Amino acid sequence: MNILVLNCGSSSIKYQLFDMRNKSVLAKGLVHRVGMNGSKIDHRKGDKGDKFTVNEEVIDHKDGIKKVLNLLICKEKGVLSSLDEIKAVGHRVVHGGEKFAGSVLIDEDVLSAVRDCIGFAPLHNPPNLKGIEAVTELMPTVKQSAVFDTAFHQTMPQKAYLYALPYMFYEKEKIRRYGFHGTSHRFVSKRAAEMLKIPYERAKIITCHLGNGCSIAAVDGGVSVDTSMGHTPLEGLVMGTRCGDIDPAIILFIMKKYELSPNEIDNLLNKHSGVQGLSGESNDLRDLEEGWPNRSEKANMALDVYSYRIRKYIGSYMAVMNGCNAIAFTAGVGENSPIVRSIVCKELDFLGVKIDYDLNEKTWRGVEGDISTPDAKVRTLVVGTNEELVIAEDTLDLIQGRLHPKTGKPV
Repeated sequence: MNILVLNCGSSSIKYQLFDMRNKSVLAKGLVHRVGMNGSKIDHRKGDKGDKFTVNEEVIDHKDGIKKVLNLLICKEKGVLSSLDEIKAVGHRVVHGGEKFAGSVLIDEDVLSAVRDCIGFAPLHNPPNLKGIEAVTELMPTVKQSAVFDTAFHQTMPQKAYLYALPYMFYEKEKIRRYGFHGTSHRFVSKRAAEMLKIPYERAKIITCHLGNGCSIAAVDGGVSVDTSMGHTPLEGLVMGTRCGDIDPAIILFIMKKYELSPNEIDNLLNKHSGVQGLSGESNDLRDLEEGWPNRSEKANMALDVYSYRIRKYIGSYMAVMNGCNAIAFTAGVGENSPIVRSIVCKELDFLGVKIDYDLNEKTWRGVEGDISTPDAKVRTLVVGTNEELVIAEDTLDLIQGRLHPKTGKPV
């Protein structure tokens, strides 16, 4: 059974086509600059096949998805003889609010709920909806699922998700911490337990999803009990262009002092802060790591601040779970930056975290493994995330009745 997974961003469409008989990737790619000049599609056969690029105008998400579907059935570049071979489409949806604690089949009620959450994720939910609407029009008989970034964190206790604001703001506006990257945290924590050869339901794992967007989760017995992102993906760690945790009074001061509008301060905090703002050079840690630790004073400082915040959260989550079996690093930075991993872990030895620095240097570019010293009480793992596979698996379970279509709970 073939399942297509779509992740629609504001100006991009990521896609993967899975053969769920053996969970292999038949094709994958990325549509760049949707609705903009210079749009193109990078497409591969298989997971690691040769990439080829189609330079074509992509007017909107519907047009982009239509072009992707045409590529999948193209005689030369495709992998299918007919679109009828696609049995379902799974969509990444960023925000599901409190209504969804699992993946669900899409119907009008689900679409309405996703629209209701646009105010919580104005940059993400609208393009997610466009992807769903495009598939509905282009492939009207195919079942579709929504797999929510927020769903995995719905297990957080009230003491973890409530803000210390007047309770009416939670009751009336549902202002609370939701958390994101849930699909990644779910996959990585489960994979970490497998690597450790301990039951998932007894494992205490701290998962560090580090990329341009970053979050950490405390996963205790297979459920999320706390996570660093909050009501929006702005809270928590220092990120590529996002500030993370900040004294809210600073926002008021900057707005008054520099006469910034709400939109302008939102733009500052989300797009011009983080390591980009600190370094004044780049939001890409690979640029800052080049020549480290002597590239520049600001680049070194940005790396230190970025890594220090990660270390603080790791320590706090060990306290939250009363212990920890492993710290798992994942995503673009987590999997590929020995420098960040070494800075984060070098002062955690009193908690039982000890890494083998030679092994750490060798573990990147698709290599996963345990980079701890033999005597470490808390293991440090590098784990490749695979959100797309989770979406495909949930979609398969939904259409085959192993998950309830409206709640996502096991049947």
